[in-house]
Amino acid sequence: MTAPTGERDELVIAGDEDVVRVRQVVRGFALRAKLSLVDQTKLVTAASELARNAVNYGGGGQAVVELVGNGRRVGVRARFADDGPGISDVELALTDGWTSGSGLGLGLSGARRLVDEFELETEVGRGTAVTITKWAR
Repeated sequence: MTAPTGERDELVIAGDEDVVRVRQVVRGFALRAKLSLVDQTKLVTAASELARNAVNYGGGGQAVVELVGNGRRVGVRARFADDGPGISDVELALTDGWTSGSGLGLGLSGARRLVDEFELETEVGRGTAVTITKWAR
């Protein structure tokens, strides 16, 4: 492994300025994990989409960003959670082009394509959590 793991940062996501902060923090972690420029961009884009979803659909939330390792390589894991209404139809929500609002419908499905690991947990009336991981190559 090329970078120390275990470093983490917790961020509140309440508005646009927090989405910008999440992007900055995720980029810093991606640099420390020595992700390529392309993978940095993919991870930051996915994180931005998920942070924006937390604001727009979940009424705000929190993000936890951390350096992780699996014994062979280092990566960045980010978890975005909110206490919003949850997602009633996950399959539909992960379909390209579908949106519950006025967006382009690329947030969840696009984020999933940009990362190596994607996990979505949701419960109607209780909120949503999405965890993404991007590994250094």
